[in-house]
Amino acid sequence: MAEDKDPTETREWIEALDAVLHYSGPERAAQLLAELSKHATDTGVRLPAAITTPFRNTIAPRDEKVMPGDLFMERRIRSLVRWNALAMVMRANDNGEGLGGHISSFSSSATLYDVGFNYFFRGCDGDHPGDLVFYQGHSAPGMYARSYLEGRFSEEQLDNFRREVDGNGLSSYPHPWLMPDYWQFPTVSMGLGPIQAIYQAHVMKYQQSRELLDHGDRNVWCFIGDGECDEPESLGAISMAGRERLGNLIFVVNCNLQRLDGPVRGNGKIIQELEGVFRGAGWDVLKVIWGRKWDPLLEKDTTGLLQKRMDEVCDGELQNYKYNGGAYTREHFFGKYPELLELVKDLSDDDIMYLNRGGHDPYKLYAAYAAAVAQHERPTVILAMTVKGYGTGESGEANNETHSLKKLDLESLKAFRDRFGVPVSDAELKNVPYYRPAPDSPEMRYMRQRREELGGAIPARRKQMELLETPPLSAFDNQLKGSGKREISTTMAFVRMLSSLVKDKQIGERIVPIVPDEARTFGMEGMFRQLGIYSSIGQRYTPQDAGQIMFYKEDRKGQILEEGINEAGAFSAWLAVATSYSTSAYSMVPFYIFYSMFGFQRIGDLAWAAGDSQARGFLIGATAGRTTLNGEGLQHQDGHSHVLASTIPNCVSYDPAYAYELAVIIQDGLRRMYQEGENKFYYITTMNENYHQPELPPGVEEGIVKGMYQLKRSTRKKGPRVQLLGAGTILREVEAAAAILEQDYGVAADLWSLTSINELQREGKAVVRWNLLHPEEEPRVPYVTAQLAEHEGPVIVATDYMKAHAEQLRQFVPRDYRVLGTDGFGRSDTRQRLRKFFEVSREYVVLAALRALADEDAIKATVLPEAMRALGISADKLDPLTV
Repeated sequence: MAEDKDPTETREWIEALDAVLHYSGPERAAQLLAELSKHATDTGVRLPAAITTPFRNTIAPRDEKVMPGDLFMERRIRSLVRWNALAMVMRANDNGEGLGGHISSFSSSATLYDVGFNYFFRGCDGDHPGDLVFYQGHSAPGMYARSYLEGRFSEEQLDNFRREVDGNGLSSYPHPWLMPDYWQFPTVSMGLGPIQAIYQAHVMKYQQSRELLDHGDRNVWCFIGDGECDEPESLGAISMAGRERLGNLIFVVNCNLQRLDGPVRGNGKIIQELEGVFRGAGWDVLKVIWGRKWDPLLEKDTTGLLQKRMDEVCDGELQNYKYNGGAYTREHFFGKYPELLELVKDLSDDDIMYLNRGGHDPYKLYAAYAAAVAQHERPTVILAMTVKGYGTGESGEANNETHSLKKLDLESLKAFRDRFGVPVSDAELKNVPYYRPAPDSPEMRYMRQRREELGGAIPARRKQMELLETPPLSAFDNQLKGSGKREISTTMAFVRMLSSLVKDKQIGERIVPIVPDEARTFGMEGMFRQLGIYSSIGQRYTPQDAGQIMFYKEDRKGQILEEGINEAGAFSAWLAVATSYSTSAYSMVPFYIFYSMFGFQRIGDLAWAAGDSQARGFLIGATAGRTTLNGEGLQHQDGHSHVLASTIPNCVSYDPAYAYELAVIIQDGLRRMYQEGENKFYYITTMNENYHQPELPPGVEEGIVKGMYQLKRSTRKKGPRVQLLGAGTILREVEAAAAILEQDYGVAADLWSLTSINELQREGKAVVRWNLLHPEEEPRVPYVTAQLAEHEGPVIVATDYMKAHAEQLRQFVPRDYRVLGTDGFGRSDTRQRLRKFFEVSREYVVLAALRALADEDAIKATVLPEAMRALGISADKLDPLTV
């Protein structure tokens, strides 16, 4: 800052502002400052950036709401939680197998959680629906330790931390799949907690606006680390939270200034950086930097030098102060200015060492949390400065290596015990015993009382879902009857099914269509007027296309969630809706429609979290396939989303070719997920290619669901025979290839539709496993094997996906098996040329069939060169995988 050329004038302005504050209050002072700022801008004065405030607590001591509880009792409980968390991790690593665990993250955030548990986090045992808390993944040991004190876990369970195979363990991090009664959200994959929390709060407002649920004063809390904010997902959606004024959302950022390897911003100030980012996004920012022991020093600092020193010191030095102790801090922090040394002359080095940081001061945190829950107009972020490894002494406190700390040496363990007053003797220390007071002890009574008043124990998750009566298959009669003379795409067929579902009297209002920003691409613009696009403030303008039937309509009660050009945000909204049965005891049916190439490839980590969360709903990968989306090219054409979907154990994926297949799949999915309550979610690909949609053949429903069925059996009695299998749009190429084989080469070609390779391979592997474990039982037969066993000839399969997708079935096919697929990068051209380029066109299906027959001596090999000339296939053609 430039030198003040007229300190007297400056002091007069400050005194004038103080007078306004005294006589008219802070609102009038803020109004005057805003007017001055506007006037300065109007007159051409360039104001300094004002997105950050001085490096001190946002709430002044005089404005702090007083914490009403028993500080001594709460510190006692917090100390026992710290001890048991430490003991659990150390015991997990003392058994010679090194199961791991983290001590330092929870050590720095224990007070952040403790204040929430004691005063703010509401359970759902009573009339209140309960708050939703996204816990920082590496702090899981602290949650287990508290639950142990509450009697929810036994010592045996704590000793099974990270031992989950036998079913009585505690998961390493928050995993609802592994602990379905306990954890609500998976958060340890950095960045996923924040974006999930934002869209959880968003969906709750959506439900409230549509009058589906009354969430009242329910809040979403999200605990993250300052280093985690480097993940794009952590901050990528905060502007949406500010824009939507999500006053039900509270972030608590544990600013211990350290990442896994060292400082977050060693040369800067991460708290100031985050303040600017969140303030700019429209959040209320509450900094909790300094604890109560700093208040007297700040009050005595009449020169302003202490504040100046706080503002100028970088995070790397703040870490050094805690690591090196009071004498170092006196010399290097206070010693820069003689006046500051005079300020602390009466403090010992130990006194200086224990000048506490705000994130370890329950009074400061209580004041910030109280202000946050009182803020209903916009989201709040609390930036709390802590020390990583707090309390672990020289072994870990503010040490660069503290993230990897798994155990303490005996001396450090004694120091930890003594510092937190844990009643464990020296003789017991080597075993690091757990400690839980008697059930009728003051500590246990206090804990129970606090949680009873707040609605019960947390973390806790509702495992049972509200089952829904789903519509019968006849609800999709229009799709089952075919398209007549018209040609439509399966994407358009899906949109028509969705239109039918939203009108259903049983579940219509629970259907939630979700798109990023391409509803028109998918032919969904007809729903704009019918359903409306959700907007928290409605529509304050007249849309440009207001005179059209399908105009762009925003509505506070709109049913469509359109989340912008933002696949991660749209998927997070889907995930919040797909878990509403658990978070809000209200089942909803989300359909997220997206460019398939921008689905699993772009948001794979969130899709994995959906599996962990036991999400239920539909993902529709529209404009799917590597050769179907002609004219777009490499980054738009999908040849691998089904391969990625297969990696998620509870994701059921289908690649239907026809509208009737799609109808059967969606109806069966609704039944399985919402009527039977299965822990599944669905990924279904649809295509934008228009073609005739045939009528549902009789008796094929079971095969459609299982993954394959015979579409047509050749009537040819003589000559060689092949089995042709096709999926998605390539099924039509296979149908054309069958006609060529029949007419030109005298080959009987049986046709099969492959609706789900992934489901077939899962069933096949399950059968193989059963046979392995039941040697005395009659062996079972995989569905694929059973279907093909009665039919002669080699098996040729062609899909619009890479060959690895169909290769999954090889071990279950009882004879020669040839796979065609679209390996390589996509490119722009017509569908016909693309399919020939990727060697999945009818010509290549024919050639593959003839080659397989020649290899079996069913036809003469001399047929092949002539067939290649007739089919226009050159031996010199480049491999699509290498060009």
